[in-house]
Amino acid sequence: MKIAKTMINMMVLAVSTVILQCCSADDPINDSFAGSASYSATNGGSTATSSGSDELTTFDVAIDRLTAEPQTTATAVYPDVEDDMANNTFDTEVNIVFNGNSATADAVSGISIAADGAHVVADHGDTKGVRYVVSGTTSAGSLTIVGNKKYAVQLSGVSIANPDSTALNLLSKKRAYLVLAKGTTNSLTDGTASKATDQKGALYCKGKLLVSGSGQLDVYGNYNNAIHSADYIVFSEGVNVYANSTTGHGVKANDGVYINGGILNIEVSAPGAKGINSESNITVSGGRTTIVTTGTCSYEDGDATSAVAVKCDSTFTMNDGQLLLKSTGAGGKGLKADWEAYVNGGSLYVITTGKSFSYNGDSNSPKGIKVGTKGEHGLLNISGGTVMVRTSGTGGEGIESKGTITIGDGATVKVAAYDDAINAAGDLYLQGGDVTAIGIQNDGIDSNGNMYISGGSIVAFGAGGAESGIDTGEQSRLYITGGQLFAIGGRVDATYTAGSDAQPYATTTGSLQAGATVALSSGSTTLATFAMPPYSYANGTILVSAPGMQSGSSYTLSLGSTQLNVTATTSGSTGGMGGMGGMGGMGGMGGNMPGGRW
Repeated sequence: MKIAKTMINMMVLAVSTVILQCCSADDPINDSFAGSASYSATNGGSTATSSGSDELTTFDVAIDRLTAEPQTTATAVYPDVEDDMANNTFDTEVNIVFNGNSATADAVSGISIAADGAHVVADHGDTKGVRYVVSGTTSAGSLTIVGNKKYAVQLSGVSIANPDSTALNLLSKKRAYLVLAKGTTNSLTDGTASKATDQKGALYCKGKLLVSGSGQLDVYGNYNNAIHSADYIVFSEGVNVYANSTTGHGVKANDGVYINGGILNIEVSAPGAKGINSESNITVSGGRTTIVTTGTCSYEDGDATSAVAVKCDSTFTMNDGQLLLKSTGAGGKGLKADWEAYVNGGSLYVITTGKSFSYNGDSNSPKGIKVGTKGEHGLLNISGGTVMVRTSGTGGEGIESKGTITIGDGATVKVAAYDDAINAAGDLYLQGGDVTAIGIQNDGIDSNGNMYISGGSIVAFGAGGAESGIDTGEQSRLYITGGQLFAIGGRVDATYTAGSDAQPYATTTGSLQAGATVALSSGSTTLATFAMPPYSYANGTILVSAPGMQSGSSYTLSLGSTQLNVTATTSGSTGGMGGMGGMGGMGGMGGNMPGGRW
């Protein structure tokens, strides 16, 4: 439930401050902070140092065709019940066998087949229930299918390479059921010197492309995309698909991509290329999808376009399964949804290692997850599952929404970013779950609107100086009515609004060792414990809040082996807070002029 923006009997502390912008111009950390390599960020005096000892700093994303497909509890999503292969019958079989520079095919009434060497065109016209069973090998051939009725293409151990154009060209506008026969390995490859200027992919489908079966398919796009549908694509449980493009996208669909299961591995290397590119929605409900992009930013007609592992022009939804994304080029992004994004379950892991791209006055920054475009749309809702993001290149933000962000019960969100870890252009709602946000050179959690904390366990690290663990917009407010919160940074950069249901907070300054346990207690009663991520922090400004705190009461804050006495308040009084967390001579301002807008 969202917290009301207007609270009863509000007591607002308004502190007039100068908001400092003091990000270092130099890159103080390594381009990559995976593995056990340690690194540190110093911004205005306070220091955060990583020892690289847990999953947030060590997880990697790599092509994996062998590990078993994860089980899913989510319901498969088909735009139409007819899309499910189990609801269809294709009893009229036509065997097509490639043999080097030639091909043979069964003669079946109602089906016309023409061959020019190993280039085959099959037309089933108005014949229903046709299943093309394709096998054999050719390095100079292709298969084109047309017809007025839906049909199946069963790949039963076939390798087609077409140096001149598309390898498998499904030109019927009707549903195409692509079946990967059990125990078979299949390959489709186009050439670099295409004679067809409109060639869209090594595997092209003019209608809906519905992929099922338990075989293996490799698709290599050397001229444009690897797999392209002018309609939508559905991947079903059991498939094992590898798509690679050196010039275009890995998987492109005009009307949506639905991943219900399977093992999908996608690699693209062209500038600005997308691993999966949908002009409509993308829905993930199962399977394991791994995508690696290595292309840099492209610049054309005054516009910089970055490589993105998953890009959809509308709404992204994840219900279950595993989605593993990595982008290494300048400005690269893991997931980009232009409208909205919903993570309801599953595991979403993202790595970006590229730096910001700037050319001719235009720029493009790397992002782990980005939702919304230029002030339009941008709702991100993480209600379940695990989301883990790491960005290490200059300017890289972890999670950014151009609208609102909501994180709810059941969600685990861990982010380590060069820039802001979690950033919302609008309001930000932390309603539950387990949230860790590390902003190495900027804020941990940054809301340009109001921030509402009502539940969950939240740990937020910001850089030193003017950067914060928790940051809200200048005209916005921070509302805490529940949850466990520990934030550390150069200062606390938020205006707290207290009401009848406000949860007290306390502030102090201190240092942390990586992986330390932080506890807030009253006598022998522990109100909250926090497991610190693998980052040490020297001389930071701390904000802590937990259920059970009473305004005016004193508590013990244990920072590992160090114990501090703190006093809870809801009035906004922060005397003696220690100012801006170690900004040289400006530290320890305390008294009636604390750092930030507290």
